[in-house]
Amino acid sequence: MEVLNFEIEINATPERVWDVLWGEITYRQWTTAFTEGSFYQGTLEEGSIVKFFDPHENGMYSRVEKNIPHKEMKFLHLGEIYDGVEVPQDWGEATEAYILEENEDGTKLKGEIQTPAEFKEFFEEKFPKALGIVKNLSETQL
Repeated sequence: MEVLNFEIEINATPERVWDVLWGEITYRQWTTAFTEGSFYQGTLEEGSIVKFFDPHENGMYSRVEKNIPHKEMKFLHLGEIYDGVEVPQDWGEATEAYILEENEDGTKLKGEIQTPAEFKEFFEEKFPKALGIVKNLSETQL
């Protein structure tokens, strides 16, 4: 399992950054860094299952491990989805966490990912782009 850490300073409140991360419209905007047309289905309550899709209904499903509004969201990835069918995967502790820390300049957004080695390069390329879009949306949109 690879552990990857990313962070970015954002000149906006943690509440604003949180809204950008998980708002239906803005989520679709920043996740274009991973796959154009991405969206999620389900609630973000702790313990619930959320499904992350591309426009062709392929993607992955995960359990919400932690949801502390305006502070931290953490997912445990459980499996993939092909043509709408869930396929469990033995990824172990494959997690993705978003941690927001308020500071005098706004918010430090940290992404912490535990991923199988085969996904490391993908995340190293795409995650910084995604955080850049979150920063732009957080600082410029009303």
